[in-house]
Amino acid sequence: MKVSLTYAGGVSPPASSTKQPRFPDALANHADRTAVVHRDGVLNYRELAERVADAAARLGAERRLVLLPCAHTVDALVVYLAALSAGHPLLLVPERASAQRSLIAAYDPDVVAEPDGSLTERRALSAHTLHPELALLLSTSGSTGSPKLVRLSRDNLQANAESIAAYLDIRPDDRAATTLPMSYCYGLSVINSHLLCGAGLILTDLSVGDPLFWDVFRDAQGTSLSGVPYTFDLLDRVGFADLRLPHLRYLTQAGGRMPAEQVVRYAELGRREGWDLFVMYGQTEATARMAYLPPDLATTHPEAVGLPVPGGAFRLDPVPDVPTPDVGELVYTGPNVMLGYAEGPADLALGRTVTELRTGDLARRAPDGLYEVVGRRGGFLKLYGLRIDPRRVEDLLARHGRTACCTGDEDDNTLVVAVAGTPAPEADPLRRLVAAEYGLPVRAVHVHVLAELPRLASGKPDLSAVRALPRPAYAEDETPDRLVALYRRVLGRDDVTEDSSFVSLGGDSLSYVEMSLALENELGHLPREWHLLPLRDLRASVPRTGWRARWHSLETGVLLRAVAIVLIVGSHIPLFTVRGGAHVLLAVAGFNLARFHLTSATLRERRRHLWGSALRIAVPSALWIALAALLTDGYHLFQALLLHSLLGRDSNYWFVEVIVYILLALTVLARVPALDRAERRFPFAAPLVLLGAGLVLRYDVLEVRTLLHLPNAIVAFWMFPLGWAAARADTTTKRLLLTFAALLTVPGYFGPDELVRETVIITGLTLLIWARSLLVPRPLDRLAGLLAASTLYIYLTHWQVYPLLADYSPLLALAASLITGVALATTITRLTRRPPNHP
Repeated sequence: MKVSLTYAGGVSPPASSTKQPRFPDALANHADRTAVVHRDGVLNYRELAERVADAAARLGAERRLVLLPCAHTVDALVVYLAALSAGHPLLLVPERASAQRSLIAAYDPDVVAEPDGSLTERRALSAHTLHPELALLLSTSGSTGSPKLVRLSRDNLQANAESIAAYLDIRPDDRAATTLPMSYCYGLSVINSHLLCGAGLILTDLSVGDPLFWDVFRDAQGTSLSGVPYTFDLLDRVGFADLRLPHLRYLTQAGGRMPAEQVVRYAELGRREGWDLFVMYGQTEATARMAYLPPDLATTHPEAVGLPVPGGAFRLDPVPDVPTPDVGELVYTGPNVMLGYAEGPADLALGRTVTELRTGDLARRAPDGLYEVVGRRGGFLKLYGLRIDPRRVEDLLARHGRTACCTGDEDDNTLVVAVAGTPAPEADPLRRLVAAEYGLPVRAVHVHVLAELPRLASGKPDLSAVRALPRPAYAEDETPDRLVALYRRVLGRDDVTEDSSFVSLGGDSLSYVEMSLALENELGHLPREWHLLPLRDLRASVPRTGWRARWHSLETGVLLRAVAIVLIVGSHIPLFTVRGGAHVLLAVAGFNLARFHLTSATLRERRRHLWGSALRIAVPSALWIALAALLTDGYHLFQALLLHSLLGRDSNYWFVEVIVYILLALTVLARVPALDRAERRFPFAAPLVLLGAGLVLRYDVLEVRTLLHLPNAIVAFWMFPLGWAAARADTTTKRLLLTFAALLTVPGYFGPDELVRETVIITGLTLLIWARSLLVPRPLDRLAGLLAASTLYIYLTHWQVYPLLADYSPLLALAASLITGVALATTITRLTRRPPNHP
């Protein structure tokens, strides 16, 4: 029978919101409110409505089936809204080419749209009979490998968006980030519910594991984040608890069960920080949402899925093979229940074939009215937000000549596959086949090779026996694969996993170049922003072909380091006189600080990284200078303390000293939580404040520099925050501002007749601001990488090396200085690197 819709304390869920205009026909009603914040700017609702109207006109008045590969771009969003508004049934598919091909073959769409908004019109009139109510076709909960789709109407979309807006209390000034795919019903519901209410979207394809995501989220004044359980694992890894997000109002979680402990932890964190956690439950067949857990109950009922959404209702139907009397199959009714399924083009003509949704989940209702899902009646598994049909996995393996039985483990976080066959198959190729087909990490698939499949007396597969099989041992458990081994070797870490990235493992500018060279040698190319990518994504990156394969996209910072150190040494010999390289290196050091140290890591991790970097520069520098003092006449042991620049004395090593001073000062400042929070909240403004302080000294405003008797070496530190700000400049406006600052402040700093020096510095700064990478021939790429990785040791040693050869051959002196520094850097790296302990 139908159950009561009250919960703890007899409080009823919020009523459905006031009837909203039909979505998305009323976009223009929100006028100048911000609709979309995207990479290239901001789009208000009036502008969005105009673009939607233009796209609807291009689609035409005759109803046709439109296929749209989803991407988080304004153009893809516009096509989606235009098709809905103009009445064209829309088939949303992931960006993955394989998914597009299979659904194009299965459903023969009349129009294929692209994420850039272009349309490929395959026919002017539809080849299909399209039911008047049909508006949207979605794969079930992000499932893959099946042409079975969910048929949804505009009434479904409207009801679901209205109910979500009601219980989340979505407001016009809210802004939600697109952290989930648009082709996934959960991700799409975020878009629909916010645009319905005149709220804003932060349109981004950045992962929450990417430090740049948090810069974008803060700059856009984001108020909500949505995620599946894996998203929250990523939040744990980036130190979410220490992030300062002043506008955040709530997090939502769905797409699978999150451990109760994790629910409690995030609910308590939200209570301390002033935001709410909404745990939700849904299926694509219900247009996304069926239940939500009120935030005030998350700490006391973390295992519950909560209450039906406004306008919906649950009942529990008895299940014969379930002995527990209070457990039944959860059945949902409401205006958001789908029209029915489609398994081919003929089904597009069907109207409503279902009036209620049998979820297949086993649930119980607690005395306080909250529902808890305790298991599955059917065989679908939900892993990483994907709905996996074990039968289709078995069919996949059957097509490869293998008899298999597939199920989930006891925690429903691993796909367990038992395989039999003659000759006995190898497990590893099969698990990689399954993982690739369904978009799962390889570690989420366990394959057991058995002589025979376990079966019940009836002859049916014994799923319980398969589920109880011990975890198989894989080769990577004993011997890590080449990428894992590479990361362990270069970074000296034992805890490298498929989810690890260079930054998450504490990589810094000193190990960056060595790792980039080794990775390119291993992969044959170097993906953009590789230092932020998990290992699994590095494996999936596609190498270049054609003429680009002969060139390499070299990081601008790496190239500048290499060029700058050659200019420094060559000018000191002098083989030529092109000064300014040391000041460019100061800017690059600031750039690298932002990339590798001021990440989303916790405050403690930031301090540890800053202190470690200071030591990695100061200790070898002090040891080398002390050795030079003992063996030569030109140095004193006092110089090994790296205090000459601070005391106003001339020093060949002023550049090293200034870098050490800056890192130590930042380490001290990082001990102040308020300053850490300010930098996280204002990542671009923070270096500008330091730049302003540096320019006060540079121009000797109020004679501060004179009064403090500050030497030129200390004053030069303003180059450092300029490079730091360059790493945070993620918009054209910010880059133009920094470029103007460089053009305004560099000229005149060194006095008259320094045009070449000023040009070198301005060129280096401009490249750092505007070009994240540059294409160079592969041989030059490797040479530049080697020099950049050895910059510190070349700088330290060249003072002792080049005088030995400069009078004989300045060119030979340059070569010897570079080679000596590279050799010393390589030797010290090998001697000091901590070898990882292999598991």
